[in-house]
Amino acid sequence: MSQTVLIVDDDPVQRRLLDAMIRRFGYGSVVAEDGEAGLAVMRSGEPFALVILDLVMPGLDGFGVLAAMRDGKIEIPAIVQTSHGSIETVVNAMRAGAVDFVVKPVGAERLQVSIKNALRLGSLESEVRRMRRRAGGTLGFGDLTTKSPDMLRLMRLAERASKSSIPVLIEGESGVGKEVLARAIQGSGERKSKPFITVNCGAIPENLVESTLFGHEKGAFTGATEKHAGKFVEASGGTLFLDEIGELPPSAQVKLLRAIQEGEVDPVGGKRSVRVDIRLISATNRSLLDMVREGRFREDLYYRLNVFPMTLPPLRARREDIADLARSFLARFSAEEGKRVRGIASEVMALITRYDWPGNVRQLENAMFRAVVLADGDELTLAEFPQIAHQVDGFEIRIPAAPTPLAEHASSPAPVREIVRVEVRDPHATSLVAESGEVKRLEELEAEIIRFALSHYRGHMSEVSRRLGIGRSTLYRKLKELGLEDGEPEETEEAA
Repeated sequence: MSQTVLIVDDDPVQRRLLDAMIRRFGYGSVVAEDGEAGLAVMRSGEPFALVILDLVMPGLDGFGVLAAMRDGKIEIPAIVQTSHGSIETVVNAMRAGAVDFVVKPVGAERLQVSIKNALRLGSLESEVRRMRRRAGGTLGFGDLTTKSPDMLRLMRLAERASKSSIPVLIEGESGVGKEVLARAIQGSGERKSKPFITVNCGAIPENLVESTLFGHEKGAFTGATEKHAGKFVEASGGTLFLDEIGELPPSAQVKLLRAIQEGEVDPVGGKRSVRVDIRLISATNRSLLDMVREGRFREDLYYRLNVFPMTLPPLRARREDIADLARSFLARFSAEEGKRVRGIASEVMALITRYDWPGNVRQLENAMFRAVVLADGDELTLAEFPQIAHQVDGFEIRIPAAPTPLAEHASSPAPVREIVRVEVRDPHATSLVAESGEVKRLEELEAEIIRFALSHYRGHMSEVSRRLGIGRSTLYRKLKELGLEDGEPEETEEAA
């Protein structure tokens, strides 16, 4: 599903031009005729990936809209456009919160590069904010962006659960995001910012389950050289998340039932019970009811856990969310790996939305990680998803095998293979050849470099002169010769 761009401009001609270009780039578009109308649309809750904002408008101008967005915590990246691109105007717009600027009339290629950069930056900032809230125990339902009706209904149900301490049981396939939902429940309730302790019940050795959950005293058993509080005590005041609860052995199930009923635990080797105050959230990728029928899970414990059940749908049942999840993973992994991957090709989007993802969100995350590591260009292509493409009709990619000696296969016909070529183009590269086919003059190259430096360093003249290795007086003289004495950078592709 394509991302939507909001256009805020009082000039109807400009609105039509921008709308046509944005739709040609493959994005959705919504237009607003002035600042007040643009703010109203943003406040309506409609998800926008980007806003293109005119600075000079009657009534509420672009600076006023940026200030209102900042005060209202509307976290949408903004590209400002103006017909008077002075250095002072550009600097003020950047300080007000804009991520980029373009000068009217903006060319299609310049606008497309600016949009890609802004969307990549917006996705990265969103992912950083989400990771910070997750680490701080304040992850909320607003961080779980979804367009799936099933997920929206589930989140409304989870919001109700977050307002109390009712035990919650989350069911769903492996990798659907059960822990993320549990963190959102905790981060939206009274226990936000309190401890969130996760226990994978299937990863604990059977002889250490009780010690891990309920703690032990020093010398309680061989190897117990120190006192251990246990996960229940660590989570006291906060939330205890028991993942894969169906893997608990019967002996631990008895103690867990008592801990839930009485609000206290008995450490191994301890003489006294310890009072605990926890919010319990359990999760399983198996049917606990079937396990109860088979005698592998206590029925009384099942009814204690299954007070507020929720089932997370698999990713294949909410394909509307795949594109947004892929973009957020792309932003995070590109930053972590130091790659300048700014987008995902349309054929890749078609591929990943058609694939069934048996490993759900976790598999998608790992596939995006691998693709970013493999990527050589500024956009992910089918070449980075060979295993996925091989399993979807119409997307198979054959990578040419290593050459073999001719004598060994003299009688066999050479197989026909499709070769995937990826064009790598540096968006900051400048051409040395003019449209006429002749080499550019030194003056032209110098002018292009100065314009690029002005845009790249956001009009900071001291930084521009220092990076170009010339004095500020020389820089101002050259700007005057280029007709940029007011700091009005001309539109170039390199400004991207």
